[in-house]
Amino acid sequence: MNKKHKNKYNHYTEQFRREAVKRADDPHVSAAEVAKDLGIHPGQIYNWRRQYHKLADKEIKSMNGVNYSKNETEDLRKLRRENAALKEEVEFLKKATAYFAKEK
Repeated sequence: MNKKHKNKYNHYTEQFRREAVKRADDPHVSAAEVAKDLGIHPGQIYNWRRQYHKLADKEIKSMNGVNYSKNETEDLRKLRRENAALKEEVEFLKKATAYFAKEK
């Protein structure tokens, strides 16, 4: 397992994190034992496990025909930003129309 990249902080590879979580999910081994074997803090495994379970839950959730995967979430954020910009534009055009209507 490729453990980490040297830097100010310990940056573990995705493969290392997934393998650590997989090993800690084994019912015969505790997360603390896996952490000790890998030379990391046990809390790190719990954090990674929580992150991966949240991601896994999010990737498979679909409700009322709406897909809540990461790609869909990014698209939704983009559309909300675009919608807000269009609302501002409409408000500006309403004010401009009212202004020019008064001048006639």
